Amino acid sequence: MTSQQQFDAMFSGVIGQDYQLLKLICPLATEMSRLVGEAVKTFGASATSEDIHVLELGGGTGITTLSVLSADDRVKVLSVDNEPTMQQQAKTNLQSWQEQGRVTFSSDDALTALQNIASDSIDMLASAYTLHNFEHSYREQVINEIYRVLKKDGQFINGDRYGLDDISAHTVKIQQEVAGYFKVLTEHQRLDVLEHWIIHLFSDESENHVMRESVSLQQLADAGFTDIQLSNRMEVNALVTARK
Repeated sequence: MTSQQQFDAMFSGVIGQDYQLLKLICPLATEMSRLVGEAVKTFGASATSEDIHVLELGGGTGITTLSVLSADDRVKVLSVDNEPTMQQQAKTNLQSWQEQGRVTFSSDDALTALQNIASDSIDMLASAYTLHNFEHSYREQVINEIYRVLKKDGQFINGDRYGLDDISAHTVKIQQEVAGYFKVLTEHQRLDVLEHWIIHLFSDESENHVMRESVSLQQLADAGFTDIQLSNRMEVNALVTARK
């Protein structure tokens, strides 16, 4: 069994229909969550501390949270999400991890949650598909706060929508993405989900939200991060890592 098959089997069992629907609509999103977990595992391999404290922004229903928790038994996650319905699903999906004290939840917005965390206290920021939802000015504040709360040599790990700098090429990728939504969701008669995703995509692609690759990497550098790397680009999705 491949690592992807193992990942799918585990997540189907824990997350259930939420995972299956996301994999159906946007398989690259589930792959990015897996890659975030792999990056956490890599970081953990060189960590000597008893616990690895991870901050997750935008926990959603718990797909990326589970990937992070599964990466290393020492990981303890603070999962932040101010959308109550999704966070309640995450609490249900991750109940056993919560009972073990390995995951706690905050219903604050990202910036407020960060501002309530002590400086130099977190080993890692691990997130997927959250930062791109923020308007530029808010995102800049969040990035600066992430840098503040991370320990020295702490890691920034984000799987997300990092737009191509070539806007024409980026537009072609978005057109292909939309065509895929229509093909899959009309076949499965899920026009309700199609409507939701198209509306959300308009927000993602608006000029006050879209995260262009070069601008985003420069924003990390301006905040003080080093060893900034973008890898695993898949269409408009990519994994970005950096070190404090």
